[in-house]
Amino acid sequence: MSDRTLLYSTAFLRALATGMTGVVVGLFLAARGLDPAWIGAVVSAGLAGAALASLIVTLGGDHIGRRRVLLAITALSVLGGLAVIFVRGPLAIAAAAFVGMLNGMGRDRGAASVVEQALLPATATDADRTRTFAWYSVMQDAGHALGALLAGLPSLLEHVVQIDPQRAFAVAMATPALLLVGTLPLYMRLSPRVEAHHSTRGARLSPESRAVLWRISALFGLDSIGGGFLTSALLAYFFFERFAVGAGTIGALFFAARVANAGSHLAAAWLARRLGLLNTIVLTHLPSSLLLMTLPWAPSFTVAALLFLLREGLVEMDVPTRQSYVMAVVQPAERLTAAGVTSLVRLGGWAVAPVFAGALMQSQSLATPLVVGAVMKIAYDVLLYTAFRARKPPEER
Repeated sequence: MSDRTLLYSTAFLRALATGMTGVVVGLFLAARGLDPAWIGAVVSAGLAGAALASLIVTLGGDHIGRRRVLLAITALSVLGGLAVIFVRGPLAIAAAAFVGMLNGMGRDRGAASVVEQALLPATATDADRTRTFAWYSVMQDAGHALGALLAGLPSLLEHVVQIDPQRAFAVAMATPALLLVGTLPLYMRLSPRVEAHHSTRGARLSPESRAVLWRISALFGLDSIGGGFLTSALLAYFFFERFAVGAGTIGALFFAARVANAGSHLAAAWLARRLGLLNTIVLTHLPSSLLLMTLPWAPSFTVAALLFLLREGLVEMDVPTRQSYVMAVVQPAERLTAAGVTSLVRLGGWAVAPVFAGALMQSQSLATPLVVGAVMKIAYDVLLYTAFRARKPPEER
């Protein structure tokens, strides 16, 4: 099995776990008696743990060893994910979420993904790089979709096996941790070629690359803060409270959303060959934010679900194109640092925002975080195009 196939496989399994966690965790915490503010705080704690792990990977991943880092991240995720089920009290749950890097976003953007993004370009040519990232994203969203569908497990356990809701949610929370165990033997099979050469370990960024990363990371930070107001955990809670739908229905909705995400990644690679990477990023991301702003005023769950699915068909088209763009504008020896820095900034924004989103849901309205997040994302699209429209990747020059 090639390194690329192994990375596609680990991405799928990890996304399967993440997709299920993103839908279930908010409902699990609500069943445990936590209010929206505490739910947001726990989600933030998990993302803060992921941000710290990304920082460690960025600074020392090549020195520690890439396979060792991937194995360690996975082991901590398993242990922390299981600990969330058994500890009591909001602070203890938040601490377990931090250690386990619990991902309430519903999308796999953690430290393990950082390492994998740095490895993928070496498995493809410049002309094939965006398509390689697109298929990587397809594997992630296939996992996200099936994971969201698995989020209906609590309802199934309640009605078929007839166990109490808290125990059903506990089983559902344990499932993602067990799925992550399956990535460990795959990481162990990666070839020695995935490790950094001695000559590139700790390679410093060139002044040009450093300037690009400063600017693009600042913009990614703005986008990620906007995204942190829109975590899957809080969106699932929004649908649950606003339209009184259960975990099974919400899981099915997020399954359809991830299917839309997966299809959009292949469309993004097709568009990028014709419009260019940056144009594809902006022209698909901007309308998705406008669609999101209409969601709070939907008169019924059916209308809200349709608007949400239209948004999801566009919102992820910037993922493979953005990843490919960043990898293209730095040198090969700088890719792990570039992937780490940009991912760290995004995780940092995601970690901060859910605390405020949960507080706004509780003190203002369910709709407030959605509007705030959408406005911030629109600002990001405009600023990104203005700052980088003249900088082309090698295949577009």
